[in-house]
Amino acid sequence: MASFVPTRPDTLVDQQLYTQARQTEVSCLDCLARVGVKKNSEHHTSVQWTAEAAAHCPDLARRSRADGRSAHPACPRLVASIEAAVRDGRIPIGAEDGY
Repeated sequence: MASFVPTRPDTLVDQQLYTQARQTEVSCLDCLARVGVKKNSEHHTSVQWTAEAAAHCPDLARRSRADGRSAHPACPRLVASIEAAVRDGRIPIGAEDGY
């Protein structure tokens, strides 16, 4: 459950900009889990997991069973898929207007 639920229109716009703006959908080349990806720089990659994508990824499922955590660490297969999308030019690199 969210700890902060914005209600003001300007706060809702900020939330959308920080969490959804400029995201490109990327499918894992292995399990086909789909996540939102944004690269603000060569070294910064933001990945927005959905519950459906997390449930679809066997690597995340295996790790969460092993350590009892539900955090979403990087899946090496998804990382490779994102890197391929960057190389192919499907994911633009660079922040626009600070986002």
